[in-house]
Amino acid sequence: MKNLIIIIYCFFTFTVACLAQEAHFASSGVIEYEKKANMYALIRKEINKDNEGWLAKPFEDYQKSNPQFKVMKSTLKFGANKSLFAPVVDEDEKPNGWFDLQMANQSNTIFSDFNTGMNTAQKRVFEETFLLKDTIRKINWKITDETRDIAGYPCRRANAIVMDSIYVVAFYTDKIIVPGGPESFTGLPGMILEVALPHENVAWIATKVTDTNIPESEIVPPKKGKPVNNLSFKQTLNKAIGDWGTWGHSFLKAFIL
Repeated sequence: MKNLIIIIYCFFTFTVACLAQEAHFASSGVIEYEKKANMYALIRKEINKDNEGWLAKPFEDYQKSNPQFKVMKSTLKFGANKSLFAPVVDEDEKPNGWFDLQMANQSNTIFSDFNTGMNTAQKRVFEETFLLKDTIRKINWKITDETRDIAGYPCRRANAIVMDSIYVVAFYTDKIIVPGGPESFTGLPGMILEVALPHENVAWIATKVTDTNIPESEIVPPKKGKPVNNLSFKQTLNKAIGDWGTWGHSFLKAFIL
């Protein structure tokens, strides 16, 4: 009888411990992301009957000497219902010459405060740096039943349209309670660990999540740049590159995204 009681006690203790572990929700930590850009597809979109005479050969040479996918790294620190997304600078990255497409670059540093609903984004546009302060973009997500595991976390799929025409597929986990994500993709009931823009040929995916206490002093907004809000930033871009045709439209979309 005594042995039976001991067995029941051990089983109960083990079950409670497992349930406690299962119920753990991360509220602070660091996420490492990789952004992948399909360079062949992005470049092909920029070639048309007006420029193929002088872009076809450079594109052919590019394909011979470069991989199809360009990979960039970034980190997202989160805690106290705030997040800070920042690119990891690759000192060995080579310039793409003719094909230095903004959609295939990663230069934004973005701070989001989900307590106040405010966002601060440091955006580099060619040789100028802007500091964009405005409300966090509202995205009308549609949550689906599709699930997958990403970086060890169970995730659920959600779809959305941003900027009127860009189709977004995201996977988020409710095991990380901060409603953030890479770049300015936020607003789901948990952390976004993967974002894909299928028609833009780019995607961000978490490769590692470290559940650790991050001091609030490390999650602060960037401070350098010309102050703008969403409206004045768009007006500045339109004035600068609005008449560049399809090439300019691609840059405009990537800068605003």
